[in-house]
Amino acid sequence: MTSYGQFCSMARAHEALGGRWTLLVVREILCGSSRFNEIRRGIPRISKTMLAERLQALVLAGALARRDGAQGPEYALTEAGLELAELVRAMGAWGQRWLPRHAVGEDLDLEPVLVDMQRRVRFEALPEAPLVVRFEIAGHGPRFLLLRPGEASLCTQNPGFPEALCVRGPLSALVAWWRGDVGFAESRRFGLSLAGPRPLAAAFPDWFQLYAFAGIRPARAVERTSP
Repeated sequence: MTSYGQFCSMARAHEALGGRWTLLVVREILCGSSRFNEIRRGIPRISKTMLAERLQALVLAGALARRDGAQGPEYALTEAGLELAELVRAMGAWGQRWLPRHAVGEDLDLEPVLVDMQRRVRFEALPEAPLVVRFEIAGHGPRFLLLRPGEASLCTQNPGFPEALCVRGPLSALVAWWRGDVGFAESRRFGLSLAGPRPLAAAFPDWFQLYAFAGIRPARAVERTSP
């Protein structure tokens, strides 16, 4: 790769970190992923080859440390890598505040939404008995989120617990709620539905901490979005 040829530390950092996908890899590790497949689950469009290259580049830059774990290689942020959290947060906040949000017109994947929901469960708010939330999102196969005290697991098949709730509707409506564009009640107007016992359905939105930047409002009132 041709160097920018600049003394500036910002330019030098961009040479090391500015490649496509790189900061998304950092984001996933900041969110708790440590193994190759875990990281890729949150970035489903990255190829295995590209992810391997980005991980290696971050190791060479000193932002990641690689070690051999019981189930294969594991990655952890170094002191230098942890300092990137401020950059990731700043970019996330900027995008939430300044970029238009119209989920219905965006090219979106289901997997990153469900992965984020899985890792932002409020366990103290869950019922005591284990349960499964079934997701029937238009254009996608069914997915299952097992919830029980201390565990949230995302599965392609029901792991054997009662399906207490079923979330149905377009992905755009689910994204609009999760991202904080609209409230859960408002998302129903755009096609999101929740089937199941009324007490559980009423409690469902409180089982999660919304997307980390959901509380950041658009910079201009005119950019108030619809799914």
